Order: sequence, then structure tokens, then C-alpha cells
Amino acid sequence: MITKASKSVSIIALCAGYGFLSACLQETVETEAETSPIAESAEATASLETEAPAESAGISNARVPGTNPITTAQFTADPAAMVHDGTVWLYVGHDDPAPDQRYGMPEWLAFSSADMKNWEAHGPIMKPTDFSWAIADAWASEVEPHDGRFWFYTTVTHDDTHPGKAIGVAVSDIPEGPFVDARGSALITAEMTPKGEHNWEDIDPTVFIDDDGTPYLLWGNVNCYMVELAPNMTELAGEIQEVDLPYFTEGPWVHKRGDWYYLSYAAIDNAESDDEQIHYAMSKSVRGPWEHMGQLAAPTGSSFTIHPSIIEFEDQWYFFYHDGSLSVDGEEGGEGRRNVRVDYLYYNEDGTIKPIIQTAEGVSVPPVR
Repeated sequence: MITKASKSVSIIALCAGYGFLSACLQETVETEAETSPIAESAEATASLETEAPAESAGISNARVPGTNPITTAQFTADPAAMVHDGTVWLYVGHDDPAPDQRYGMPEWLAFSSADMKNWEAHGPIMKPTDFSWAIADAWASEVEPHDGRFWFYTTVTHDDTHPGKAIGVAVSDIPEGPFVDARGSALITAEMTPKGEHNWEDIDPTVFIDDDGTPYLLWGNVNCYMVELAPNMTELAGEIQEVDLPYFTEGPWVHKRGDWYYLSYAAIDNAESDDEQIHYAMSKSVRGPWEHMGQLAAPTGSSFTIHPSIIEFEDQWYFFYHDGSLSVDGEEGGEGRRNVRVDYLYYNEDGTIKPIIQTAEGVSVPPVR
């Protein structure tokens, strides 16, 4: 069984995508426990110094298990990880654009691992058109275990009856799928969140089940939304609320550790870069109020987007993300040709999160103890 306490996030998840810093730099950022971990976190972030990593010339298929990226067989993006019965399950979108396309994502893929180093590919678990009302785009998703079944929340493009991006929910009895539409219609459509100025506002769903068993759905682009789900996981049980998060762009992820709730998300603050970075907030309640903690992850440098996913597995925390540094069969990586990676995640004693250091070694080396 998995709880969403398995989800966690880090302060600076990504460095420049031209290469990666050594994991040993993880120890250089320390904060002292004070009455306000939020204030201390800002100091930790400000004090972090990173050096420009060496340029990567691509990643060989012949490599040590646990090194980054997780797979070199194809382009992958938008990771969503979970732990179930001693196995880590990773769900990703398959980046497969035509040469003249910016993005082209025809399906979702699943991988599993019992040790975080060796990954088994399970092939496509679903295509957008498996939803009868959808026409394209296997964008960001997440799988949530609940009551013995696996609930797949994802982003697709709706047909002309509800133009724009929409959120669907599918279900399977096993984590590797296949998944089938659980409703026969979209869970969230564009007219339900009319605040946005474009038709891709309703993307990047994530589900968090609180300690009392109440499930919550969060999603959004430019605006972050949250709503309570019904126990059947396929209906809304309350009014859609907006979550106030500075610089929010997309990709929310909620987790709990101890008494703290964490909400991480892709952000553009323009101070460092016009590319996405990761920010996060902390709260004593999933309903907020959320206190902004600042930058969690720097822009990758090789992909405009970045997408976080965090789990705890066998008493160690991990941070999944994507960048654009991988080349596949001579095709150069980049914004719509990304690769999923993983590195260790560490907390400070006061509950704040140490900056993640991106590495080529990934989890092939032991974590810092």
C-alpha cells in the first residue's frame, strides 16, 4: 500500500541541463532549525552556490544501473512515481514529435523497479483516444492507488464539444494497466475554470489523499486549482478553489512528511531565467494557507519545462524530473524531446528541503547518510 506521505519534494531539483553537478555538493547546503523553517529555507536557497556543469555529449545505452536518465530507449517526460507492494512504478508521457513539431505525445508508458536502479518497461498503458471524447495529447498524468484499484488522472485534448485541454480519469486493477475510461466523459473541462486566457489551463493533474481518507485533485496552468473528490474517485465533491501560489505556471505536486504538507510546482519568476524552475510551499493543512518557500529547482537549461515527482522508498526520498539532454538514435533532445531522471532528496532537521543536485550518477552511488 502507498500513502501520499511517499510523495516529497526538494528545494532545488534541477541544475543547468548541459550536465550535472556531483552529488557530493548536496552536503554544502545546511540550515539550522529555528521556530520558522520557512524563513530558514530562504536563507539556505540564497546561500547555495552552483558551478556550471560540463557539457554532456549524450548518454550511452551501456551504462551503470541507476545512472541518469532512467531510460535511453525513447524520449520521456512528465514523471509521476508511486510505491506499491515494494515496487516503484513510474508513469511518463512518450515524447515522439514529428521533425517539424514542438510537442507530440501519442501515449503514456509505465516502468517498474524493485531497487531504483534496474527498470522494467511495461509498454504503453493508454493512448489519448482510448477516451472516446479525446482526440490527442498524452500530457502529464498521475496514478493514485485507492481501494485496491489504480486511478489514472491525466491531461488530453478534448473534442469540439468542449474545446481545449481537459482532465480525464481512467482505472485499472493492476498498476501496469491497461487503463480504461472510468467515467465516459471528462472530469474537468475548460468551461469549469473560465479564469484562464487560453484553452490549456486544465492540465497536469495530481491527486493527494489526506490522512482522513479524503482525496483532493490539484491541477492548472497559470492558475492552480484544487477540489475535493468524491470517495468513488470519479466525481467532484466540492467547489473548485484557486490556490494562491507565487509564480505558479503548472505541474503541482502535493505530499506530506510528518506534520508538514508540501506543494511543489513549476514556476517562472523571470529573475533567473524565462524557463521554468521549481518552487514550493509549506502548510500544516492540505487546504492551506500555503507559505511560499522560494525556488526548489533551477531551470534545466536544456528544456523549457520541468516536472517534479517525489517518493519515499525504503527510507530514502527520491526526486524525479525531466530535462532535454538526451539524444535518441541521433535525434537531439530538447524542449519536446525530454528524458526522465532521478536523484536523491534530503530534508533539513526543521522540515525544509535541501537543494537537489542533478547528477549523471543518479542513484547508482549510495545516498549521503
